[in-house]
Amino acid sequence: MEVKPIAHIETDFPSKFGVPRQSGLVKGLKGRIVFEEEYRDPEALRGLEGFSHIWLLWDFSEARRENEGWRPTVRPPRLGGNRRMGVFATRSPFRPNNIGLSSVRIIGIDLHTSKGPVIEVEGADLMDGTPIFDIKPYLPFTDSHPDALAGFTEETSANQISTVRFSQELLSAFDEEHIEVLREVLLSDPRPHYHDDSERIYAMEFAGKEVKFCVKEESIEAWVE
Repeated sequence: MEVKPIAHIETDFPSKFGVPRQSGLVKGLKGRIVFEEEYRDPEALRGLEGFSHIWLLWDFSEARRENEGWRPTVRPPRLGGNRRMGVFATRSPFRPNNIGLSSVRIIGIDLHTSKGPVIEVEGADLMDGTPIFDIKPYLPFTDSHPDALAGFTEETSANQISTVRFSQELLSAFDEEHIEVLREVLLSDPRPHYHDDSERIYAMEFAGKEVKFCVKEESIEAWVE
């Protein structure tokens, strides 16, 4: 069976660290879905303007282990990285098939750009350049399950970060929209769940800048150099 990308997404995250752990977690994080040349036909998007959200099926292109077979269990970071769960009970990128699934909100559709039709979305949890295999409309009457159980994720502690402090240099480096998105990203605490070191400095690429931060109890201090 041949599966090939129909599009890719453009986001402010060129590397994995800092990308939200789930779609919708950082609602203000925007992305642009740009179709591969073969699929740049506006007719393929006819009727999509009537939907508010879409499902993206995409490739964990940066999580491939080419010479390793699949493993039935993984260590979810949410459980501290020291407990194993079945791969099919997790959203780990290390799967028999490297397929990701995200639900994002449509904020605009431009059918006639220099790159063909482009879908603007928010709430994405994908790196810049991530290949997309398929796009399907989100149907609230069947896709939403308010009474769903969250499995082992319900036993994990909630994030304790409540405050983000930006340096003046950082505030000058981004516009207001990017500042607010960065605040949301840091409030979700992008560190691995098993990290708890107040002296450690983390760095992530965001919107063309290297953002550094450290965690002091319930607050994050962030800066650029």
